[in-house]
Order: sequence, then C-alpha cells, then structure tokens
Amino acid sequence: MSKIPFGPTYDEMLHPELLDPAIKKLSHEAKKNELDPMNLFNIHWKNEDGVVNKIVLPKAITNVDANIVVMLGKYFPSGSHKVGPAYSTLIEGCVDQTIVPGKHTILGPSTGNFGIGVAYICNLMKYDSIVIMPDNMSKERYDRIRRYGAKLDLTPGTESDVILTLERTFELKKNPDYRSLAQFELLPNYRFHRHVTGLSAVEAVRGIGNGRIACFTSAPGSAGTIAAGDQIKKVFPEAKVVALEPYECSTLMNGGRGQHRIEGIGDKMCTLIHNVLNTDFVCLIKDDDAVRGLKILHDGETVLKEAGISHEQFENMRDLFGVSGVCNIIGAIKMAKYLKLGPGDNVVTVATDGFDRYPSVLENLEKRYLETVDFVQRRWFKDIFVDMDTSHILDYRPMEMKEKLFRQKEMDWLKFGYSQEYLDAMRHMDFWDSEYEKIHHYDALIIKMRGE
Repeated sequence: MSKIPFGPTYDEMLHPELLDPAIKKLSHEAKKNELDPMNLFNIHWKNEDGVVNKIVLPKAITNVDANIVVMLGKYFPSGSHKVGPAYSTLIEGCVDQTIVPGKHTILGPSTGNFGIGVAYICNLMKYDSIVIMPDNMSKERYDRIRRYGAKLDLTPGTESDVILTLERTFELKKNPDYRSLAQFELLPNYRFHRHVTGLSAVEAVRGIGNGRIACFTSAPGSAGTIAAGDQIKKVFPEAKVVALEPYECSTLMNGGRGQHRIEGIGDKMCTLIHNVLNTDFVCLIKDDDAVRGLKILHDGETVLKEAGISHEQFENMRDLFGVSGVCNIIGAIKMAKYLKLGPGDNVVTVATDGFDRYPSVLENLEKRYLETVDFVQRRWFKDIFVDMDTSHILDYRPMEMKEKLFRQKEMDWLKFGYSQEYLDAMRHMDFWDSEYEKIHHYDALIIKMRGE
C-alpha cells in the first residue's frame, strides 16, 4: 500500500501552536502557493498570532445590544472552512485503510463549498476526485472545482435538490474503486466541527462581553457546522443552538421543500449527522434578504456610512461574507432580539466563505430588480438589518418537537440503507459523545502513520 498522506491531527487543527516549529514555518511559506501540500497544516481557524479569525459586527449594522461575533471561514485554504471536514473525512479513511492512495477515486457530494474542499484536498493529497452537485449553482464554484483538477458530475436542479446528488452518489459508490466523502452522513464532519469549530468559538469570545456564548446560530447544509454547538454547550450549558433555514425551504420547521437562493444550506432533509438533541430553536430566513444583505455589505458604502460605518470599517468588512454568511448574521440578529440579550451577551455565528464565490449572484440580483441604487439599498438596510423582526422562530426544546426531527431523519435515511437501530441510537447523547471521543483514536493513528 502507498504511504498514507500526511496532515494535521484534530488537536493540531484546533491548536496549530502545537505543530513542530519547522512545520509551522513551512506551512506559513506555503500560503504563497495554494497547491503546496504543506497547506494541509493551515486548516484551522487561527491567524498568524494564534487568534481566531473573526469580526465583531458594528452595532450600527446589527441594531442589537448583544455582540454578534462572526467566525471567518474565508481564511482557510481553498477559501472556506468546509475544507476541514473534507480533510477529516479523507484522512480518517486513509488511516482506517478503507481509502487507499493510488487505488481509489474520491466522490464529493455537495452544493459547493464542501465540493471545492474535496477537490482541493484531493489535489494536495494526490487523489483523483469527482464532485457531484446540482447544475444550477454559482459559476465561481464550478470554476474553482475544475481549477483544482476534479471532475464535475452535475445533477438536475438547484440548492434545494441536493437529494438528487445523494442518489447519484449512492449509485456511483457501488463501483469498488470509488470512495465517498459523504458529508451529510459521515461523522468525521461532526467530529471536526464539534472539536475544532466549537472550541475555536469558545476562544473567539474571550475578552468580548461576558466571555460566554449565549447563542450559536448556523444554517444547516450538511449540519456539520452546527455540531460546534454540542461542544459550546459543554462549556456554556446555557447556550442556545439555533438551526437557520430558508423561509422558502423550511424542511425542519414544517416539512417545506421549495427552491431558494442561499447556496450551501436548506437541503430538503434532516441530515444523518445532525444531532437534533442540541437544536433548541429553528428560525427561518428569507433567501432574498440574505442576497440583498450581501449587496448592502459589499456595495452599500453610502448607506452604511449614513448609519455610522467608516470607510475603513467598510473596506475591512466587504469581502468577508457570502450569502450563507449573511443568512447566519441575520439569524444571529433575530435571535439576539428574540432572546432579549444584553450588552454583555455574545451571539456567535460563522461565515463559511467570502465574497469571491458570489459576484455572479449579485449580477443576477441586478437583473431581478429594476433598481439597486442608494434609496433602494437604504430601504433594504432598514428592513434586513435595523428593523429585522423575530417572526418565524420555533422552540424545539420540547421532546415532542424533537420527535418531528427524528421522524424526518428516518424518512430521509432509511432508504439509503441505514437501520432503525442505528437511527434510534442517535436519540441519546451517549451516541454523539462516543463518536466525538474518537478524535483521540484518530489523532494517535495519524501521528503514527505519518511517521512521527
């Protein structure tokens, strides 16, 4: 068997300061060349000073007393934090010897960022890859996947039709030479976000407000990122975890399955790796609010200046978010109002990627609206940020509400070969804690097999 490709452990992705100084130096230099394999050791939330990449949004934008802290995924290699679970899923398969270098082609079912992450990681770790995704996603996503050398296998539809990509992947992986990095169902995605994203969120609020997390908002696509809430609750038991959905595709809220424009979320299912035990609320966000909100944050300097945002603040902020990031921000604002949080309270959320993947989305916005000039943007800013209401929020803490999600999960996953016994095990926190503890097993294997 070929040598297992090297890369970081879970603990090294959480604490890159643990890396050998020589590796740290090489990984820093690798940032000049995106396709240098040493960039594997840059898969973490930290900047060069060891501080979590984040922004505390100006209250002139949020219009709430609480601090809205946004963790920034655009600084990961490939430009999105989804590269983390792509790497984790691949490296676990490598050390388990179920994915063999030189033999297996990697499948990456996705609506975008995870597929980009799979293409990127496979480039660095020298695997052939095929990304399966809907055929109506942003042009920038396809271009980047091809640039990393992966093949595209496109299925009909849009963001909301990801179930078709799962069905296509289910067929493809019958070929024994294919291995799927199935983000919606494989638990390395859960492990990465619970350990690396969750504990990085805990670090992110140090020195801000009361230093605790009152609420964590995340829009589930694969439901990987929302797993951070499991570890946040271990540290701050009072924290509320909120799943955000498109108003137009409200599957978790009420079984809705419509089309929408927020790429990366709202996939018409309750994913297998979604631990619904720790989902406290479900909150709906209108898709065009997220797109128009991105327009404001990227192009609305005049309107934001009127609200008190300086030119420097605007320039520092304008490229930090994509559509799903703005969705998460709107959700954070809604929940800060709904929970009546005060100046000492912190709401944490995540911007999965940056603006570089969305110019075509704003071009489409321009075509859909007769005008997007200042007076229009002024109205959008008021409606989307300043006066955002607290409608369409549902409390999912009662067990009868969680039963709805358990039933949804059964409907979605029994047909893919998962047993009722396995799904029933997910009704107990012991299942999730046991899966999380496997990070120690995998860290030991990674270190052993990379030769340290």
